[in-house]
Amino acid sequence: MKQYLSFSEEVEQAIKKNQPIVALETTIISHGMPYPQNVQMAKEVEQIIRDNGAVPATIGLMGGRIKIGLSESELEEFATNKAVEKVSRRDFPYILASGKIGATTVAGTMIAAQLAGIKIFATGGIGGVHREGEITWDVSADLTELAQTNVAVVCAGAKSILDIGRTLEYLETQGVPVIGYKCSEFPSFYSRESGYSVDFRLDTPEETAAVLDTKWKLGLNGGAIIANPVPEADAMNFAEIEQVILQALEEAKQNRITGKQVTPFILDKVKQLTGGKSLQTNIALVKHNAEVAAKIAVALQAKAN
Repeated sequence: MKQYLSFSEEVEQAIKKNQPIVALETTIISHGMPYPQNVQMAKEVEQIIRDNGAVPATIGLMGGRIKIGLSESELEEFATNKAVEKVSRRDFPYILASGKIGATTVAGTMIAAQLAGIKIFATGGIGGVHREGEITWDVSADLTELAQTNVAVVCAGAKSILDIGRTLEYLETQGVPVIGYKCSEFPSFYSRESGYSVDFRLDTPEETAAVLDTKWKLGLNGGAIIANPVPEADAMNFAEIEQVILQALEEAKQNRITGKQVTPFILDKVKQLTGGKSLQTNIALVKHNAEVAAKIAVALQAKAN
């Protein structure tokens, strides 16, 4: 697949100079937030990564190529083009062969990041086992990707619209370490709580980098979750957001929303029901994840040099 890779000048220079790089997804831009907040968030997140000593690599598919690093005009395209499709593992051949524009999910970004030699990826929240997943079998490809692809994902836990308990059980079965960054409880995206514990708590970028370095040197393939809770000032009340999510899930069921359309529908509905507060929280947690990811990338690169 490396023949399909296309690097921005900034990322290409970073690779040549052995600089730390942080991967970023495009689904959060095209399907996760409205315009213009989405493109503003994307630019600010890239700058946060630069300010913390690393180089951002926003990933997306355009014109039959996997773009590792996007220009300002390309970011704008992902933010505004309604024809952008979501790209996970199964979608790469079709989107690349057809030359369509595709935004990478967590799984899609992990695949592209590994091809480009990038070990650290910052996102909002991972996908997982959906509520009533035992009936629908709706399980995100993010989880199987985490089991096989050597990229650590810095996130604010799993999206709280999911069945977090079953998601963590699935990760445990697949041997994916769930690391709490300065926390012992697994965060639930909008909230700092979930009622579930992380596997290990680590409090510094250096400790986190050491664990990742050891994992991959042992030949234990697969990624890791770096669960980084939303800052307290921006967090939402766990019980309140749970009620909103239940209402949104019921509306999704009534409207027969399924598959890859479920998450965008529910996120938009939650935004409406919270009067926009959930969008503010989403932006805050993505920025926080970018900062932590950059620091871990710097620490991991220091071990390699």
